[in-house]
Amino acid sequence: EVDFNQSVEEQIKYEIAIKRFLDDGGYTAFTTNFEDLHGMKQLPGLAVQRLNEQGYGFAGEGDWKTAALDRLLKIATQNQATGFMEDYTYDMRSDKQNILGSHMLEVDPTLAATKPKIVVDFLGIGDKNDPARLVFDGKAGEGIVVTMLDLGTHYKFIVNEIVAESLTEPAPHLPVARVLWKTKPSLETGVRRWIEEGGGHHTVLSLTLNSEEVETLIKMFDAEYVVIK
Repeated sequence: EVDFNQSVEEQIKYEIAIKRFLDDGGYTAFTTNFEDLHGMKQLPGLAVQRLNEQGYGFAGEGDWKTAALDRLLKIATQNQATGFMEDYTYDMRSDKQNILGSHMLEVDPTLAATKPKIVVDFLGIGDKNDPARLVFDGKAGEGIVVTMLDLGTHYKFIVNEIVAESLTEPAPHLPVARVLWKTKPSLETGVRRWIEEGGGHHTVLSLTLNSEEVETLIKMFDAEYVVIK
């Protein structure tokens, strides 16, 4: 069992090493994976989150497209309340109809409403030591989630308007940061349209940009897109 200080120190090493690699190569976005972790004692968690906070784009599981999109939208927002996100689970109770967004370690601290707390907890993926990560509740407010598809001949963007909500229910068995939102126009319609348009489970969430601003940006690339609202 790895103690708290050792776990945090290991993440600091990863942060320094990844940042040095990115800066030496002139890279501004990156992705990680939970496989082939040769020589590593943990998955990068706290390290990734601290680099996100500094403005580097990121996405998990080798998803370079979303990492690049994250960096682009961080530039557009000056790194304010914008980060990599995943639909983690759905609250389909008739009086709730929410999406809980999270990821196994790397939720972006620019989305934090509460003071992030460093937690070292079990992680069943990767078969490594328990990694340190920042845990917090996400901000409330209107915003968007955006994803990018590679259709072989061209890219397509999907934008969905959302309203993030303050978290009121504790999640004692979820030792990762979380953001709660309602998708427009409704959970059923929003999710169905997202699937029909080909949307994946990785997105960039921004509580700074609105759909009109993202639409303007996408038009500059002359790219295919759809806005769900």
